[in-house]
Amino acid sequence: MKQGFPLFVLVVSALVLVKCKSWDWGESSPLGKVVHPNDNQDDTAKVALGESLFFDTRLSLDETVSCASCHKPGLAFTDGKAVSDGILGRKTARNSPSILNAAYLTSVMYDGELKNLEMQAIVPIQDHNEMGMEMGALIERLRKVPEYQEAARRIFKRDFDPWVLSRSIAAYERTLISDDSDFDLFYYGKKTHKLSKKQQRGWKLFSEKLKCTQCHALPYFTNFKVENNGYTPADAEDKGRFRIHGDSSDIGKFKVPSLRNVDYTGPYMHDGKFETLEEVIDFYAAGGRNVLNQSPLIKPFKITQKEKEELVSFLESLTGNWYK
Repeated sequence: MKQGFPLFVLVVSALVLVKCKSWDWGESSPLGKVVHPNDNQDDTAKVALGESLFFDTRLSLDETVSCASCHKPGLAFTDGKAVSDGILGRKTARNSPSILNAAYLTSVMYDGELKNLEMQAIVPIQDHNEMGMEMGALIERLRKVPEYQEAARRIFKRDFDPWVLSRSIAAYERTLISDDSDFDLFYYGKKTHKLSKKQQRGWKLFSEKLKCTQCHALPYFTNFKVENNGYTPADAEDKGRFRIHGDSSDIGKFKVPSLRNVDYTGPYMHDGKFETLEEVIDFYAAGGRNVLNQSPLIKPFKITQKEKEELVSFLESLTGNWYK
């Protein structure tokens, strides 16, 4: 988006927010209240600026890639690809994760190393394969955009700089809440008709027989931990969190993803190798690959075709109503 942000973005934002608020929990969202950092409190003007920056391809070296290129609203803020397209025909190293409900994350990125969205916002911008932009050059470029410079002065009382950039994008990302799935209405809203009998059997399988909630715990459907799910062998090129500290006990460990909106976030795994939820279930039913550091929670189990269909049907109920 190369135009100035106020009118166009505010109209689009209004439409998205209407969809996002298809169910009003009042003050009792099952996900809890969004907590904003002391140095980045919620502000509607800041969110509007962040949204414009999120969709602006000028944040990339060749002006072809924006944050929204890899995090598309219509795909639960993923892009439907195994790995994403970066600048100059390059490919990203990992599958694009959903940023819905990122406001609740206790750590950010697949390695679980970064502590907040403000820190994360500048990582893909500077990544060689993703947006490839040197921060000094980017700030110089964006200060020449009258709307951005004016907004920085008005909202932050300073010239446009990395602080303005990171705080604005993070503020926008904290508005991307998905808490109105059929499962939410069934489980938290006591609307028993929202899940079919098939989906209810799938939920029982998920929570009681297979105990998937040990890693994909309610209400976020993740435990926020960095785990080895049995997928990544020790000789893999991408060894997960190992790349951060070089600790051999971290080989193959990645942050447990949320399963909310999972039917929109494929392909699956950090490298996007599995196209369908059925493939993912088959992988776990086999007990993973028996790799180094594999979590003891990953054990083989038997599941019938009927049960698999029920499980997939339940997982589909985790999609927010604004995608339906």
